[in-house]
Amino acid sequence: MSDLVLIIEDEEDLVTTLEFNLKREGYRTLSALDGEKGLQLAMQTPPPDLVALDLMLPGISGIEVCRRLRENERTQDIPILMLTARGEEIDKVVGFEAGADDYVVKPFKIRELLLRIRAILRRTKPGQKPDMAILVFGTLKVDLNGHRVWISEQEIFLTAIEFRMLATFLKRKGQVQSRDALLNDVWGVNAFVVQTRTVDAHVKRLREKLGSAGKYIETIRGVGYRFKDAPE
Repeated sequence: MSDLVLIIEDEEDLVTTLEFNLKREGYRTLSALDGEKGLQLAMQTPPPDLVALDLMLPGISGIEVCRRLRENERTQDIPILMLTARGEEIDKVVGFEAGADDYVVKPFKIRELLLRIRAILRRTKPGQKPDMAILVFGTLKVDLNGHRVWISEQEIFLTAIEFRMLATFLKRKGQVQSRDALLNDVWGVNAFVVQTRTVDAHVKRLREKLGSAGKYIETIRGVGYRFKDAPE
């Protein structure tokens, strides 16, 4: 069965355009014009495979919808693509902190949106060959199969993007990762489609969530990032 995309967006013309193009690409769609209805549809069985969520919604804001989806056990793992007309860095950071996996800024090209959706669904698709490993590094423990992370035996919760980024760093510890390389390997898209500042925002948030283990991720000025080759 084709993937189901839930669109939560209050601009009816945009919803119609998105539904048309998504269906033409083989996706199934659901849509809601406000946050409350969107939350109801997200709780259905089976749940959507991805949520395209507008930041500015009447009633319940897109940020609040995102938080509630992440707090609910049934919907916490659904990838969320944020749609926003506001491109300021602070808005992106707030969206990532609420649990969004990626964003596009309006007005956007439909092709760009479809590329983002395809990339997100590809990397979160179930049934792919598992890595069959639990990685331990200092106070950090990562269960690649169970999508779980612990710091000093205390479990923390990461978004799909944050988890994939951490796993990529761990598998390549000691190696410098450029922002372009991370965009390609973690997001599945290149720097022509997504701004490299997206990487910086996610690394910042990942470090915050890792707490004392955040120091394992080093910034290499003018190049990118590197996960330490050995814990202190």
